[in-house]
Amino acid sequence: MTQHLLLGRTEAELLWFRRRSFLTAAAGWTAMGGFGAALAQQRSNIVELRGDVLLNGARLTPQQQIQTGDSIETGPGAYLVCVIGNSSFMVRQGTRMTVERGATLNAVSVLRLLTGAVASVWGRGTSRQIVTPTLTAGIRGTGVYTEVFSDQNYRSYFCNCYGTVDVGAGTDKTVSQSVYHQSFWGETEPRNGRFLTPAQAINHTDEELEYLARLVEERTAWQIAGRRGVKDGIGYMEQQPPAMHPAMRMN
Repeated sequence: MTQHLLLGRTEAELLWFRRRSFLTAAAGWTAMGGFGAALAQQRSNIVELRGDVLLNGARLTPQQQIQTGDSIETGPGAYLVCVIGNSSFMVRQGTRMTVERGATLNAVSVLRLLTGAVASVWGRGTSRQIVTPTLTAGIRGTGVYTEVFSDQNYRSYFCNCYGTVDVGAGTDKTVSQSVYHQSFWGETEPRNGRFLTPAQAINHTDEELEYLARLVEERTAWQIAGRRGVKDGIGYMEQQPPAMHPAMRMN
C-alpha cells in the first residue's frame, strides 16, 4: 500500500478496499452497469455498507437508495461506499454530512461535511462544492479527501488528490492544480495571518481513490501517468520546494 501518515485514524480504516466483501460488491456493481443501471432498475446505489449508518435519522439498509437531499451519519466502526450520479463516496466512521441537490435528483451540488471524513471522486461537472465549517472547495472533475476534526475546534483538512479545485478558507482563496495530493488546512483562527495553510497528505491512500474512480469509470492522474509522485502534500509528481504550494503563494 502507498505511503501515508495517520492523524487520529487507524490503519484498519484505510484498508476497506482490501476486504473481500467490498471487492465482490465492487465487481458486481461494475458488471451490472454501474449507477445508470441501478437507477433504471431501481436498485440500491450502495456498493458496501458496514456497521451502523443513519440515513435521515433512520438506520440505513443495503437495499435503500441514497439521494441528494439526504443526511448521513456513521457510527463507530462503520463505513459506507456509495455512488450518486457520476460521483462516488467513501464515508468513514464518526461522520455527519449532507448531500444537497443540484440541477437533477441525482446531481450533488454541495457535500456539506459537519464532522468526520469522506474520500470522493467526482466526474466532470460544474457548480459543485464541498463545504466544511472552515473551508470551501469548488469541485470540477477530481478526486479529493476531506476531514473535519471535531477535537480541534472543527479545523478542516482538504486534499486535492488530483485535478483542479477552487479552495477557500476565511478571506483566503486559491486555485489548487494537483497531479498528486495537494493538501490544505482550513484554520479556525489565522496562523501567521492565514486561514488557508499547507498540510501534509494524511489519512488516505492512492488505492482508496483508485477504487472510487473505478466505480464511476474514471482513472486517477497517477494511473493515467503510469507512475506515482512524491506524497508530501505539495501536489506534484517530482519533489518541489515548500514555496511551490499554492497556500504559500497567496498575496
